[in-house]
Amino acid sequence: PRYINQGPTEVGMPNMVTAVLASYRGYDTFGETLVIFTAGIAVLLLLGIHEDARMRPGVSAIGDQVVLRSVVKPLLPLILLFGLYVQFHGDFGAGGGFQAGVILSVAFIFYALIFGLDTTEKIAPPYFLRIMASTGILLYAGTGVTTLFMGGNFLDYDLLSVNPVEGQHIGILLVELGVGITVSSVMLIIFFAFAGWEKNE
Repeated sequence: PRYINQGPTEVGMPNMVTAVLASYRGYDTFGETLVIFTAGIAVLLLLGIHEDARMRPGVSAIGDQVVLRSVVKPLLPLILLFGLYVQFHGDFGAGGGFQAGVILSVAFIFYALIFGLDTTEKIAPPYFLRIMASTGILLYAGTGVTTLFMGGNFLDYDLLSVNPVEGQHIGILLVELGVGITVSSVMLIIFFAFAGWEKNE
């Protein structure tokens, strides 16, 4: 009841789910993001992926389907745009970093299935995905550390602006962006690891 009654005043977001997950339960959401990041690392370690490993030649999973390729090309920007919408619309409706991260990564996975792994690897190299997965975690944690240095508690977004409600919006935007970056990167890391697994056998 307190979240429902005080949320609009304290957090100032119409979407109560985002207010609870990113503000009131910010520690829990940070833990969930760490779990996803750890899962990506575990997959890399278990499959023995290393930096100089090459992926299979750029062969599509479905063969050379001209019609399908022609249909997919205009769809991919729309999927990416929808992912960005979900990422930045979480304050007002269904959405946020977890959902957006999955949608954005699905666009790249879809591209890999149609146009081949090598082609996709040129757009999203595995080393870059590892950097981005770490960057998302650091953005989330860095937001909390910033509030500590400002004299507050970890993830105390009120301090990020003179107006506490505006500070909540800034903090939630930053941590949700961190979640989205980490989720999409880890999804792609896991996909690339399994898609190129046979090269290590």
